[in-house]
Amino acid sequence: MKKKSSYNYKELIDCGNGKLFGPGNAKLPLPPMLMFDRITEINNDQGLFKKGLIKAELDIKDNHWFFECHFNKDPVMPGCLGLDAMWQLVGFYLGWLGKPGKGRALGVNAVKFTGEVLKNIKIASYEIDMKRILIKEGTTVGLANGILKADGKKIYSAENLKVGLFKK
Repeated sequence: MKKKSSYNYKELIDCGNGKLFGPGNAKLPLPPMLMFDRITEINNDQGLFKKGLIKAELDIKDNHWFFECHFNKDPVMPGCLGLDAMWQLVGFYLGWLGKPGKGRALGVNAVKFTGEVLKNIKIASYEIDMKRILIKEGTTVGLANGILKADGKKIYSAENLKVGLFKK
């Protein structure tokens, strides 16, 4: 796989179908659970900790599936979907580094919500600052901090997002 510094929607779908990092390795979920439309930046030496930075965006549309069910006549993107997007991006980063195995979210230390993604928002953007990568007995674990911005305003933060890649 050739490392790129950004990925479009088609490439993210290819990742979800196992075509980007190879069979048995990290995949993104497919729609509707894929929670971003593009990765605008990915590198392995920037960010707050100089261990890697990932930036991604989701175009907010009135007809997103979650607005119909969360909540009736009070549509808001569930906070857990924004959190899941951050885990998705940490797992993508580990695959992008060439680490083998299937990705799974393992936890997060702290999450804060100070706003909402409503239908009037145009873009939800994510920034993931990689903190550390641990490799033990064939398992790779990534630790990162992340934020979600709604039209540029920070509304979610997550500390110590933890994702593992597990080989069979």
